[in-house]
Amino acid sequence: MSRKILFLTGPNLNMVGIRDTGTYGTETAASIEEQVKEWAAALDVELFPYQSNHEGDLIDRLHEAYGTMDGVMINAGALTHYSYALADAISSIHLPVVETHMSNIGAREEFRRRSVIAPVCIGSIAGFGKYSYRLGLLALLDYLEKEERPCP
Repeated sequence: MSRKILFLTGPNLNMVGIRDTGTYGTETAASIEEQVKEWAAALDVELFPYQSNHEGDLIDRLHEAYGTMDGVMINAGALTHYSYALADAISSIHLPVVETHMSNIGAREEFRRRSVIAPVCIGSIAGFGKYSYRLGLLALLDYLEKEERPCP
């Protein structure tokens, strides 16, 4: 059975490959998204990528996922560290959500070390560049294959 996974990326992640190449590398966001789609297809996953620089757009997509998606993978960018509205949206949809980050947020600036969305996600993966998304997909699929478990 093919799974439907929403793949959200937040503010400034459309600029990966251009911004802060020392942290994120030079590969473009579009190229990385294509690779994530390929990885998903190989895992029999229908991936629905969406990027927005606007908090409300991401919240709307999460709400739309309720009842239509099997799970969500999200890199919320800087919203990770302060968006209680995004955390509330994640907790309201009752779907498993994996938080992903290309960089190791625990090794960056102090304000980036805390995630307000982590408590409402089933897990977090960070620091493996674009492969954080591959690991996130694998973790989410593993979670979905196990017996029914409540989401945080």
